[in-house]
Amino acid sequence: MALLRSVGVRLSFALALVVAGALAIVWIALVPTLQRRLEDGKLDRLASSARAVTRDAEATGGVDQDFVDDAARTASARVVYFSAPLGGGGQMALIPQYDSQRLRPAGDVVNDPIALRASTSGKPTRGFVERGGQSFAEAAVPDANGDVLLLSSSLADVRANVELVRQRVAWAGLVALAVSLLVGFGAAIAFGRRIRRLERAAERIASGDFSEPVVDRGRDEIGELAAAFDRMRRQLAQLDDARRAFIANASHELRTPIFSLAGFLELLRDEELDEATRDEFFATMSEQVERLAKLAAELLDLSRIDAGQLRPEREPVELAPVASALCGEFAAVARRRGHPLELDADGAGLAVGDSERLLQIGRALVENALLHTPPGTPVRVVARGSTLAVEDAGPGIPEADQERVFARFTRLHGGRASGTGLGLAIARELAELMDGRLVLESEPGRTVFRLELPAAEAPGLEEALRLHEEARPPFSRGNGTGGLGAATGG
Repeated sequence: MALLRSVGVRLSFALALVVAGALAIVWIALVPTLQRRLEDGKLDRLASSARAVTRDAEATGGVDQDFVDDAARTASARVVYFSAPLGGGGQMALIPQYDSQRLRPAGDVVNDPIALRASTSGKPTRGFVERGGQSFAEAAVPDANGDVLLLSSSLADVRANVELVRQRVAWAGLVALAVSLLVGFGAAIAFGRRIRRLERAAERIASGDFSEPVVDRGRDEIGELAAAFDRMRRQLAQLDDARRAFIANASHELRTPIFSLAGFLELLRDEELDEATRDEFFATMSEQVERLAKLAAELLDLSRIDAGQLRPEREPVELAPVASALCGEFAAVARRRGHPLELDADGAGLAVGDSERLLQIGRALVENALLHTPPGTPVRVVARGSTLAVEDAGPGIPEADQERVFARFTRLHGGRASGTGLGLAIARELAELMDGRLVLESEPGRTVFRLELPAAEAPGLEEALRLHEEARPPFSRGNGTGGLGAATGG
């Protein structure tokens, strides 16, 4: 039963059915038509020969036995000459006077229906008759005296030829059917083998084995399907590598602060520490807890982005207050690390975006500049039109690494261990979710991360912006200069 359910067997039987149907059509349409045309052709030849014999009889001036015999040889048919019918009272007897087959009993053609019809109508007549269990084609031509010349030929040769054709068609059909079954089954087996290879490849991919490529050298639909399977395999392999790397990096990032906290807790429990050392330990532990909280928030954002559940708002945002808030927020960090932090804001620009996500992107950019440039490097936050940028005068990022900085858990050589490698990756994806883009321009002495957002220029936008500003928390509102002194202090 399993064999009958296979695609190969079904295809071979389908091909056999097509061949059998074609043979049935040939059998039904060709053989009867061939027989009819052969019989009609023989009848036409007899009629033509009958007209020719009649003309010869008129030319010679009469008909005798020798004439009938010569005509039979010429026409390859039996020639019978009937004199005018005798009888009365509605009874007629059409008796042969001369017969090319005179050795045969003459009674077999007495009152021959074709000859009798020609004699009665006075017109040439032809048709088929049954006589002595055999079929004959006949043509009869009457003359002016009422005599009738009949040409008769057996249809046995025609029927034999038709039967021969019928037998050969039958045998040819059986051979074609057998060949179609063999060829179809062989082709179906090869076709099914290719499908089974794809099935095994799909099972390998489903089990997580992406090492073996999916190969099919055919140029048909199965080959295209195999190529699609192989593209899927490569993409899944990349996703699986990314997943493994993500898990490994996330585990590492989580394990480091946890081990650090465990070590400090062990020291606090087992050692008698002075107050200053204890305070230092608590401060360090607080930093590690903040690091864990930040990492957890970033991982949550990534999961929401990947699941398509993070949908930033689309509202008019003035970027100058965002830049000012960033400078105020990072003023203490910049002072502690020795970075001059500057603000360059144009309060006339409006963009469409989510204010909270804009602050999140800005924090990632400012933090990146403060952490990954040497102490004393100036950092500037710029807001112009619908663009928010963070510039620094650091050593720059090599061109080969500029795209890598946006990859998840990626930190370039020399990066500080305090970073998670997620901030810039999340920033770029948030920018794209707001129909914007985050671009990097870097050269020695100047690096710029620029967030470009759609400009907000719709009618009535100023009123919407005013209402939005009134509803925002106080820390995020400003006039473009708030916090500048603290940001640049020193």
